[in-house]
Amino acid sequence: MTTTQFQVTGMTCGHCEMSVREEVAKVAGVDGIDVSAQTGMLVVSSTASVDPNAIIAAVDEAGYQAVPA
Repeated sequence: MTTTQFQVTGMTCGHCEMSVREEVAKVAGVDGIDVSAQTGMLVVSSTASVDPNAIIAAVDEAGYQAVPA
């Protein structure tokens, strides 16, 4: 299992977390998602290789910005 961390800006609440989680879950190969508005961190777990740019695009689709941490 591989984990990749991202810093997400703009999240302020549980609804923000849910929006990010829903979009990232659509990325092929993603097996687990841990997101926290409090820390601004997104941790994505996968067994297959996942393109970090696909995660960043998914977070962007949710209305936030992510950069690898």
